[in-house]
Amino acid sequence: MQAKSGIVSRSVSSVSSSRSGSFFARLLAILSVAVTIVMVDSVNADAEAANPKYAGIVVDAKTGNVLYSENADRLQYPASLTKMMTLYMTFEALEQGRIRLDTPVPFSAYASAQAPTKLGVRAGGTITVEQGILGLVTLSANDAATALGEMLGGGSEDRFARLMTAKAHALGMTRTTYRNANGLPNTAQMTTARDQARLGIALRQHFPQYYGYFSTRAFKFGSRTIRSHNRLVGSVRGVDGIKTGYTRAAGFNLVSSVQVDGKSIVGVVMGGASTPARDAQMRNLIATYLPKASNRGGSSALIAQAAPAPTMIETPAPVQPKKAQQMAKTITAAQPPVSAAAADLSLPHKGPLPDARYQVAETEVAYAETAAAKSDNPLVAQPMPAPTKVRTMTFKQQAAVAAPKPTPASMPSEQGETSVDNLTTASTTPSPTRAASTSSGPTGWVVQVGVSPSRQMAMDLLESARSKAGKALASAKPFAVAYAAGGDQLFRARFGGFDDQRDAVNACKALKKAGIKCWAAAQ
Repeated sequence: MQAKSGIVSRSVSSVSSSRSGSFFARLLAILSVAVTIVMVDSVNADAEAANPKYAGIVVDAKTGNVLYSENADRLQYPASLTKMMTLYMTFEALEQGRIRLDTPVPFSAYASAQAPTKLGVRAGGTITVEQGILGLVTLSANDAATALGEMLGGGSEDRFARLMTAKAHALGMTRTTYRNANGLPNTAQMTTARDQARLGIALRQHFPQYYGYFSTRAFKFGSRTIRSHNRLVGSVRGVDGIKTGYTRAAGFNLVSSVQVDGKSIVGVVMGGASTPARDAQMRNLIATYLPKASNRGGSSALIAQAAPAPTMIETPAPVQPKKAQQMAKTITAAQPPVSAAAADLSLPHKGPLPDARYQVAETEVAYAETAAAKSDNPLVAQPMPAPTKVRTMTFKQQAAVAAPKPTPASMPSEQGETSVDNLTTASTTPSPTRAASTSSGPTGWVVQVGVSPSRQMAMDLLESARSKAGKALASAKPFAVAYAAGGDQLFRARFGGFDDQRDAVNACKALKKAGIKCWAAAQ
């Protein structure tokens, strides 16, 4: 019995020793991998700092003090960091009630033809504003950015880019110029690391109710699951956004916001040599300078706390042209805090009425003025722009709408997040109805239904009005009249051919019953 007991004892001891050795072997392997990762990150960070295109800055978001700076004021290409300003403008419009999270965003042929990365919505389709926001913060969708820009710019991305630039300067981003809404290459579109840090702080400070979108890890778009390009969210403690960007000319860009243990910093890396090198440099900056940030100073309103968004957000499939009228509100499986905040605001569908006598539809053109400062933060010392004044205009986006010309300036071959083929656009031959457009139009009494940024959009508006008004406009002649307004050419959408004032007024009454604002006048 003793012999057998000894055998059992030695056997158990052998198994225990084997298991213990296996455990220590696995532990050593894990430690080895961890050390290797740290060493690789250190090498990547050192190489990134020596990169001649590199620029970086780290700012204490509570005090505005600059903790680290290298080439922070050198002009750089923003690439998709541009979408941070597109989102700023979108959040502002939401806050002011000019749009809602469920407002349909139409896709023109030009927006649909933008280079990847993209959601892939075809011309004439729509998405919701919330889907557009999610597409920008995760996929960095160029088509969605252009569609949002066109909607907020009254049908013109070029006009929206001018609004973006004006807003940037009002925020103190004095060295930033925008030429488009998505960051696709344009040699005139420039910024600095310091300006991007300023914008990152402004996004958090001015729109805490929407900032949670930046920490979205993935969202459901139709049948697709779209995951975030920002690899630091969820992998580095305290990182809650904000945005990545890449073109060959710009290099690899990243803006990160970090909040840990009462400390908060915003870091910017621009001109990175690769995604791993850029991310490693940001990790290095966070590890080095977060401990040096203040956990005092600044009020709670300086950098508002925003709860993180859920890992996955589900949205309905994009609405295509035939389904546009059945547009439903965005449905989320786990609604982010920003959606609840927006609901509490009870945002109206439309903004304030314009000064002019005509107003149709829901697309707005805004321009900014400055107002009193919101913060004592030295980096955001410039006053936050006041609520914008709004003039609303109607336009109808369809697949047949001629694509606007790209904004002027040379366009390098690299496009978006990767190199892609040249853009394609669509155009059409004017229909017989559109051919009625003339420089001055018929004489006599006319009915005006709106103003559009292009002749073709004006004619589209007239076709839509005719279809809704029925017999009242059966014999009316649609035409568009060009005129200059603030350096831009706009087109008045009018119906002519009325025998007298009574016929024109009756036609206008029929339009108003159909929900279309109008006015009658003698031509």
